[in-house]
Amino acid sequence: MSDELEALVAEAKSAMSQAANLRELDGVRVAFLGKQGRLSTLMKGLGALPPEERKQRGAALNEARASIDLSLDQAHGVLATADLNARLLAEKQDMSLPARPIPAGSIHPINRTIEELTAIFGAMGFSAVAGPDIESDWYNFGALNIPDHHPARQDQDTFYLPGTGADGRPLVLRTQTSPLQVRTMLGQEPPIRIIAPGRTYRADHDATHSPMFHQVEGLVIDRGITLGHLKGCLTDFLRAFFGISTLPVRFRSSYFPFTEPSMEVDIGWNRKTGELGAGGDWLEILGSGMVHPRVLANCGIDAREWQGFAFGMGIERITMLKHGIADLRPFYEGDIRWLAHYASSPLTPASLHEGV
Repeated sequence: MSDELEALVAEAKSAMSQAANLRELDGVRVAFLGKQGRLSTLMKGLGALPPEERKQRGAALNEARASIDLSLDQAHGVLATADLNARLLAEKQDMSLPARPIPAGSIHPINRTIEELTAIFGAMGFSAVAGPDIESDWYNFGALNIPDHHPARQDQDTFYLPGTGADGRPLVLRTQTSPLQVRTMLGQEPPIRIIAPGRTYRADHDATHSPMFHQVEGLVIDRGITLGHLKGCLTDFLRAFFGISTLPVRFRSSYFPFTEPSMEVDIGWNRKTGELGAGGDWLEILGSGMVHPRVLANCGIDAREWQGFAFGMGIERITMLKHGIADLRPFYEGDIRWLAHYASSPLTPASLHEGV
C-alpha cells in the first residue's frame, strides 16, 4: 500500500475515533466509501491507468477499503453498545402500573356443551368413548339392525367414500355416533355404561341442518335394565342440563330400527316465547329406547341375560335451546362477535347444576 493510501486509511480511522455516535460514524463512512467518497473516487480512476499499473493500484485500493471496512465494523459495535447502555439508563419502568391486558381465549358453545354432558353423565357413572369418523357400512347400519332398503342408506342422506373397509363393506362418514356403541359392545364385556359424543355427517344444509354436526349417544347394558331406568336417567339429565328442576319431560312411543320399544322424548316449553319449562307446549328433544335384541346378538351379547337402553341427541340442538340461538350456521362461521357473546370462559368449570 502506498504512502498516500496509508495516510488516507489513517485519516479515516482518526475520523472514526472522533465520532461521538452512530450518525457521525455513518458520515465518516459516506465521506470515504460513499459513491462520491474519497476512496471511491480513487477507484474510479483505475480505468485510465495502464494494465500492469492498474492491477497493482487496484489491489492496493482494495486493501485500503478492507482496512477501513474492518475499522468501521469495530467502531460501529462500540458505539452501538454505548447507545444501548445510554438508552437503558434513561428508561424507567413504573412497577406500579397494571399489566397490559391480554385477550383471553374462550370455549366454543359446542365444546362447553360436551363438557357439561360429560360432567352430568359422569356423575351417573357413564364414561365417554371416542372412535373413527370413517366407518364401515356394517358398523354404521348393519349391526344396528338398519335394513338395506332403509332411506338413511341412500346417497342423498349419507356420504359414501371410495373403497371398502377391512370387512369388505362400503365406507361411509358416520351418520351417527351409534357405531361407537357397537364397537364398545364388541370390545367390552357387560355391564356397560357409556356416552359417545362426536362429529357426524349427513347430506343436508340449511338454517337448522349442517352437513357436519355433533351428536351424543348413550348406552347402558346390564342385568335387569328396564324402561324405568331409561326414563329416570334422561329426566335427571334434561333437568340438570337446562337447570330447571321442574322441567316437564314426556316420553312418546316411536320407531327406531335399533331399539324396541322406542320412544321420543319431549320437554315442556312455551311455543310463543321459546321459554323452556312453561307454556303447556311440547318440544321433541331426543330419541331413545331399549336396545333391540338383534343389535345385542350382532355384538355377541345374550339378550336373555343382558338388557339395556340407548339414547341419542343433537348437541347443536340442545345448545341452541339452552342459549336461545335461532340459527345453526353461526356455530361454524368463526365470527368473533358471535363467539364473544355465546362462548364461555375456560376458567369456569363445567360443573353440575343444582338439583342433580
